[in-house]
Amino acid sequence: MTKKELLYYVDEHREELIQLVSELIQIKSENPTGTQRGVIDYVETFLGKAGIEFKETGCNPDYPCIVAGIGSETGFSIIINGHVDVVPAGDLSQWDFDPFSGEITETQILGRGTSDMKAGVAGVLFALSLLKREHVPLNGNIRLHIVSDEESGGQFGTQWLCANGYADHADACLVAEPTSMNTIEIGQKGGLLLTLKAFGKSAHGSLGNFKGENAILKLSRILPHISMLTEIKGHFTDRQLKPLKDSQMLAEKENNIPGLGRAIDHVTTNVGLIKGGTRHNMVPDYCEAIVDVRLPIGVRKEEIEEVLEQIMEASGAEGVEYELHYKSEANFTDHEAPIVLAFKKNAEELLGREVIPAYQWASSDARDYRLLGIPTIQFGPSNTVGIHSYNETVQIQDVVTAAKTYIGAICDLMEVL
Repeated sequence: MTKKELLYYVDEHREELIQLVSELIQIKSENPTGTQRGVIDYVETFLGKAGIEFKETGCNPDYPCIVAGIGSETGFSIIINGHVDVVPAGDLSQWDFDPFSGEITETQILGRGTSDMKAGVAGVLFALSLLKREHVPLNGNIRLHIVSDEESGGQFGTQWLCANGYADHADACLVAEPTSMNTIEIGQKGGLLLTLKAFGKSAHGSLGNFKGENAILKLSRILPHISMLTEIKGHFTDRQLKPLKDSQMLAEKENNIPGLGRAIDHVTTNVGLIKGGTRHNMVPDYCEAIVDVRLPIGVRKEEIEEVLEQIMEASGAEGVEYELHYKSEANFTDHEAPIVLAFKKNAEELLGREVIPAYQWASSDARDYRLLGIPTIQFGPSNTVGIHSYNETVQIQDVVTAAKTYIGAICDLMEVL
């Protein structure tokens, strides 16, 4: 088949693709509250029927990985990554439909994981099975990484695969995570956890205004100053200014929040957890808060520590310490890397509008490939409303467009006419 014939095939067999998404949704694979066995078994059965060689691997039997591949040993080598775990559905009464029904309407597929990211996984599986069945002569190879531990941080999934040689010698990587059809993600912020610890002296609660030192009140004097960290700005090269400005414009337009573009090039903070005290009638002698801090490109550890010292001084609180646990550095791919241009070209041809390479404020497994020096993008169908919340859905047309973009870009990168 030619590239044109392959794209036509997707349109003609779109019902198969839509059904694939629905069936993946119907398999509960919540992380960390559920099991991944059912969905991993389903993917393995699909690959087996498609004639694609695979193996199950990993370091934790509760979070297995699948690696597979098609194509030749020489030529362009691309990794395609997708995770099959989903965040828990939560309070079922908050859903307007069964989150694991995989219901198909005229325009949408409904359920937990539709956008994040079983629709992307389905598009990838559908594309690979088509290329394999039609014996498309690829000038290169596709290496599939299916993981089941992304929602809990990825240490048993993509991180482990990258650390154990499964990503070696790759020329590019696609992570089929949700982006919408308006953008190709080419960079994301880094992150660290800031733990603030306040130490006091215990006493009987009835004497709290006269005796003891209340650790909760000490910490409360620190927290209003945490926003000082958000004044730290990233350090972008001249070459990065265009995608930066495009990213900020897109963020504000799609979310209708003026000033949201600042989240791309400045540090952001979220005081997410506070715990302190043991009983209501005891002066608490310990309290801690955990702050999620996201780091734009170029921000150094020394900048964070310098501002933290200013925060401590500004609060006037004594008996408060802090710890920093770095999770990852900000990471990015050049906006004119071959994989970026191939996906941009094919998506724009299908959609008839501009698709913008952009940075985002969140993070994904893309960082692990970028840390190995592999040009990596994120591109997948999604409705942002409902991701990690209730009433998650995906547009059927976006699923089809994504699958066609995967096939078209692969054909261009591997010289399929």
